[in-house]
Amino acid sequence: MSELVDDLGALASHQPDQVRRVVSLVPSLTEAVAVTAPGLLVGATDWCTHPAGLDVRRVGGTKNPRVGEVVALGPDLVLANEEENRGPDLDALRAAGLNVWVTAPRTLAGAFTSLAAMLAACGVGYPSWLDQARRVWSNTYDGSPPARTAVVPIWRRPWMVLGSATFAGDVLARLGVANVYADHPQRYPKIDIHELATCGADLVVLPDEPYAFTAQDGPQAFPGLAVALVSGRHLTWYGPSLLEARDVLEAQLAAAAPVRSRDLPGQR
Repeated sequence: MSELVDDLGALASHQPDQVRRVVSLVPSLTEAVAVTAPGLLVGATDWCTHPAGLDVRRVGGTKNPRVGEVVALGPDLVLANEEENRGPDLDALRAAGLNVWVTAPRTLAGAFTSLAAMLAACGVGYPSWLDQARRVWSNTYDGSPPARTAVVPIWRRPWMVLGSATFAGDVLARLGVANVYADHPQRYPKIDIHELATCGADLVVLPDEPYAFTAQDGPQAFPGLAVALVSGRHLTWYGPSLLEARDVLEAQLAAAAPVRSRDLPGQR
């Protein structure tokens, strides 16, 4: 047995000398393991949509995994995320004798480090896709002032936005987009729509997850502001999607267009 420490630092898990069975409760980590060592995965959540055609046991959602089914799969390691998964579920898995590895990256650089450590815990060597992703993002920030200032809603009813110390916020910063609420004391604050529409941002970034913003649901709340509809997977996932995320997000941000219509009644 060897001792490894996950992203939370205080959590040390005793791992078997060889990991043969992994259950992932995080879509981006599922993709990372599936691309790197597909034979390890025996279970994943219903929201683990990549890679396409993944044939493993589905164990419920990220917020409501069926703990008993995870335990029954007999994994050597369960992969989780600090904000994606609920503490009581992870505690129940540990109480059942399972090793739980928790990730908690706040920055792009932190995600690269976190992924390398997680894959090492799975007994997997450093993959070429991770090294390539580092190179893709290596020249995205030169210290110059941001080109744009944005508000980034992630939910509505109530409206919630990216606040401080978020992975997605750091990704946007590296693409020249400053988050208006980057210094908010909360990571995902609830903000009144009237404040959001008048907070001084020149751009509204609407991802399609966790809330599925679309051209018909969201932009109408921000008349006169440029709105970029972006891929939530490429904005918030850390894994092999980082290989294409820069190109995808840069194109979607460049396509941002002002909303000319008034806010529709009942849409707030």
